Amino acid sequence: QVQLVESGGGLVQAGGSLRLSCAASGRTFSTYAMKWFRQAPGKEREFVAAISWSGGSTAYADSVKGRFTISRDNAKNTVYLQMNSLKPEDTAVYYCAASPTMVATTSQYDYWGQGTQVTVSS
Repeated sequence: QVQLVESGGGLVQAGGSLRLSCAASGRTFSTYAMKWFRQAPGKEREFVAAISWSGGSTAYADSVKGRFTISRDNAKNTVYLQMNSLKPEDTAVYYCAASPTMVATTSQYDYWGQGTQVTVSS
């Protein structure tokens, strides 16, 4: 069992930056791949980024590639999402997930946080 708590969301102007954090409880954090998803109003939840259990592999949605960076600190049981050059279309609730795999889809085996709101003004 893994419990996840996201933080770091907020309101930022276009072109600005935010860093999201996702703190995990449980001693098995380092055995999970970690992912970020987002969901805008009226839209389906979409994949943003993933990182392997070791941090050695990462994957990104095309829409955020080159602007967002996912990282993790297994000693702190925390995964991060550094978001730069933010655009109004990045506005969404951002969720982190602990998953057995890095595939860019949700799974019945994923654990989810409650989400943090990111709003980018134009």
